[in-house]
Amino acid sequence: MRLSRRLAILSGLSAVVAGPATASSQGDPLPSWNPGPVKQSIIDFVAKVTRPGPDFVPPPERIAVFDNDGTLWVEQPLYTQVAFALDRAGEMAAKNPALREKPAFRAAADKDLAALAKLDEKALIELSLATETGLTPEAYRALAATWLARTHHPKLATPYQRLVYQPQLELLAYLRAHGFRTYIVSGGDVEFMRAFAENTYGVPPEQVIGSSQKAAYALTEGRAEVTFRPELGSLDDGPGKPVNIALHIGRRPVIAVGNSDGDLAMLQYVAGRAGPSLAVLVHHDDDTREYAYDRASHIGRLDKALDEARERKWTIVSMKSDWRTVFPRP
Repeated sequence: MRLSRRLAILSGLSAVVAGPATASSQGDPLPSWNPGPVKQSIIDFVAKVTRPGPDFVPPPERIAVFDNDGTLWVEQPLYTQVAFALDRAGEMAAKNPALREKPAFRAAADKDLAALAKLDEKALIELSLATETGLTPEAYRALAATWLARTHHPKLATPYQRLVYQPQLELLAYLRAHGFRTYIVSGGDVEFMRAFAENTYGVPPEQVIGSSQKAAYALTEGRAEVTFRPELGSLDDGPGKPVNIALHIGRRPVIAVGNSDGDLAMLQYVAGRAGPSLAVLVHHDDDTREYAYDRASHIGRLDKALDEARERKWTIVSMKSDWRTVFPRP
């Protein structure tokens, strides 16, 4: 028997000695999840891949990837990063009136939602890029962190940084307790997510993969810095997600969790691995505690992914039925 395989089996045996991954022996590992087939399927899968047996997955291969917007926190009625970019663009236009000559900046400064809705994707991308251009990663993260702490969601009247899903926080912790490395793989800006991911989710910056802006290195007055340029580097959405997983992680994950058609390629990629896999889709169907949307939504549209999840019998999480609570208690 190869040494690596022996070590993997020994690792699994130590997990058994410590106790099986069940609610009965460890207390409820996912207390904000309602009892039922969805919760049990997650617990059963984790037990299956972390105990010795035909489906055992060695610790180095235990990787779980999560989308962010709509999967780990609120994405309606506007992506949080977009709300931040609009506020920052308005502040920039107030300091530099010349920027108001650009329709996107003028609409942001005037908080003219009707005008913003008429802008094409190119104009919105340029606006977002401009709010980051010339900043270092550290400076941009500091701005984002300050905004997140002070800005409240328009419907839920709670600071954005607290609008994370309590059941998902528990799932992240549960997976890490069983030897999984947890990554965020999202279409959101990578530096925006790094501003809060470690403190909020326990996911360090090096395990956050997102859309990115091109950057340049310079040595100015003896100080080395990296600053962002007004060009899109990588769009981490749709097919871009598995490409970036292969590039930045170098292993095909065992678990993938998403909520929209933008996550479909990532879910397919994980479901196509050799060996056991778990593809999880969060369905927003709770308009009382959060939002209800899927096929017709302009944000987080869930259409093709929902059909494929049902056809392939992936795990579909009903926010209304499967989550006992949605947000952490104040």
